[in-house]
Amino acid sequence: MLEIGSRAPEFELENDRGGSTTLSELLKDGPLILYFYPADFTPGCTKEACSIRDIHNDIQSVGLQVAGISPQDTESHVRFRDEYELPFVLLSDPDKVAIKMYDVDGPFGVGVRRATFLINQDRSIQDAVMADVRIGRHQEFIEKAVILRETAGKRSGG
Repeated sequence: MLEIGSRAPEFELENDRGGSTTLSELLKDGPLILYFYPADFTPGCTKEACSIRDIHNDIQSVGLQVAGISPQDTESHVRFRDEYELPFVLLSDPDKVAIKMYDVDGPFGVGVRRATFLINQDRSIQDAVMADVRIGRHQEFIEKAVILRETAGKRSGG
């Protein structure tokens, strides 16, 4: 897992909206919560995505963006997004390009570690958490990021 303070690597991945997305594009409107997850439609990943969906208005109100990355193809991401009404972009990384750059590849190259990064607009990693099983830690991490931005006066009318 990349260390806090290090520079987030640039990537370009196919998205669930029929195009491709780069890290730079994700950061153009504000800092980014970038989360890596093992698979669409699994119980843990569904719980995690829905918990982010449920606090998405709070996330956006403080100027944060959200994107999720997993190895599934874009068709799977479209079904997952539509089934659970996810308001954020899902990126497809079947060759694990970004997954490896962010050092969240699973043990012996199997699977993907569950990790969440808070990336500033200058591409510095402000904070990060890895918790494969304790999914609630990712929601707590995101809520903490929202509160910190709120107390720093970053709320934008919402």
